[in-house]
Amino acid sequence: MKLDDLVKPDSVLCNVSARSKKHCLEILSELLTRSNPDIGNEEVFAALIDRERLGCTCLDRGIAFPHCRINGLKSGCGALMKLADPVDFDSPDGQSVDLVFGLMVPEELDADDRDGIVELTRLLRDEGLVARLRAAKTSDDLSTSLLLAPTRSTPGTGKAQQG
Repeated sequence: MKLDDLVKPDSVLCNVSARSKKHCLEILSELLTRSNPDIGNEEVFAALIDRERLGCTCLDRGIAFPHCRINGLKSGCGALMKLADPVDFDSPDGQSVDLVFGLMVPEELDADDRDGIVELTRLLRDEGLVARLRAAKTSDDLSTSLLLAPTRSTPGTGKAQQG
């Protein structure tokens, strides 16, 4: 699966106003279910909250990577938000979060899904990409910046891909 299969343009929002981490996860759950209307955003929100209880999903430097497993999901689905104002995400480095990449994957992960999650984590730590995402002024700019990022793999494949 290519990055542009994982993240659809309507699942990318720039300048999002979120009051808190919880509110951020609510908005994220709505974005993640846009391309999966058979899955309720309440189910995704609950799964994201449950995952956060296991441990913070922040990658430091103001980036969060909330993710969850969803029963009945056929393939991974991602969403990206750039917040208008950073929110406290309980990050280990103490920095508030302004970039949030959300991911939901099938309940039963295979090796390719696991490899893809590792690759997404690497991608979100790329300083050049992060700078381009933070410089985006519109949702279209944000989507383009993300989808032009070179990747080695994404959830659903262990093969080299170009997003």
